[in-house]
Amino acid sequence: MFESHIPGLPLIHRGKVRDLYAVDDDHLLMVTTDRLSAFDVVLPTPIPDKGRILTAITVFWMHKVASELGIPNQLTDIDLAEVVPDATLRGPLEGRSLVVRRLNALPVEAVVRGYLIGSGWKDYQGTGSVCGIPLPNDLILASELPEPIFTPSTKAAAGEHDANIDFDRVVAILGRKQAEQVREASLGIYTMAREHARARGILIADTKFEFGLDAQGRLHLIDEVLTPDSSRFWPEDLYRPGSSPESFDKQFVRDYLETLDWGKTAPGPVIPDEIAARTAARYREALQRLTSAPA
Repeated sequence: MFESHIPGLPLIHRGKVRDLYAVDDDHLLMVTTDRLSAFDVVLPTPIPDKGRILTAITVFWMHKVASELGIPNQLTDIDLAEVVPDATLRGPLEGRSLVVRRLNALPVEAVVRGYLIGSGWKDYQGTGSVCGIPLPNDLILASELPEPIFTPSTKAAAGEHDANIDFDRVVAILGRKQAEQVREASLGIYTMAREHARARGILIADTKFEFGLDAQGRLHLIDEVLTPDSSRFWPEDLYRPGSSPESFDKQFVRDYLETLDWGKTAPGPVIPDEIAARTAARYREALQRLTSAPA
């Protein structure tokens, strides 16, 4: 599914991957499509079953976080059939759609890093720090950090890039109490998930969480959680500090795009079937390893 269309439900937002529909004043329908973005451009080629895989991984983690850490989330017990009663319309949405609570999303991306890679590595090379957090001076590319660090970023508008910010900036945006709550929750979730994944041969290099508030101001985990889209998953057996490891995500697509004469602006190029299939296989492997569920 590249794009969803649900007559009778108002479309609120069509993001890079997710389509959001209004159900009522308290609920939304979140549809995870098979769209894939690279370099902040949505590509015209969908990745088979990607949306169902991401949804299954998110539901797995949300339940695990709620059970083990007591952090609530936006999931509900409302069945898709209650919102989309037409079986013909509902069929393509099954497995990739969740009826979720409407919450007030916080305007900060809660990023946690356990390894030095990506924009964190670039920041460290220039300043010896990441988001204002000083690090040892002998680290190399993909080094495991002495302890996980909270490195938040802004939420960029469509077509723009997120920007790393320091904790003082988060305090200015959210207030100290809420900023500290988000940091504590993010580090707690990452630490729990890292141990679970490592026992299954996956290193979580970094990840991004999103949080929202209910009417009482209670913090909830929202959006996607610890998926290959929101995280860097590395096979532990291939991890070698000093080089960028393979990952359980769209790296096949990124590597292919780097061979093209493409300016990394929309519209994106069509992806060959072989590259799309290999990417889908990596997503399925991540699901199987993390949840022991068939993909």
